[in-house]
Amino acid sequence: MARAYASTRMAASPDAVWQLIGGFNSLPDWLPYIPGSELSEGGRVRRLSNLAGEVIVERLEAFDNTARSYTYSILQAPFPVTGYRATLRVQEVEDGATQVEWFGEFTPVGVSDEDATKLFAGIYRDGLKTLAASFAGSGEA
Repeated sequence: MARAYASTRMAASPDAVWQLIGGFNSLPDWLPYIPGSELSEGGRVRRLSNLAGEVIVERLEAFDNTARSYTYSILQAPFPVTGYRATLRVQEVEDGATQVEWFGEFTPVGVSDEDATKLFAGIYRDGLKTLAASFAGSGEA
């Protein structure tokens, strides 16, 4: 099993960050390469579309509003992996700053562990970089 991890810190309140990213249907609100998301099965499944028009279907596995985290799995995607399960988590750190972590594990199919890890680490890193930029200079604390 391969793993990928990325994190970022920002000078925004954890509640403000969670308000933006904590909804299972909120990826289009902060992740530019996911312009569309539709919920089904009572909000537990999301059907995402990326900029290339590919479809990604994910299932919400766990949600904890108090701990500001959710875990999801991939049901269908153009990625070379199976058994994908990831978590997005927002935590308060010193001085009221926020740390956002995005991490996952998966089994590569037809590619090396290293290549699959690079793919998801890049997605996580780029997404969190965009998220942090959306709070930079906002004065939200």
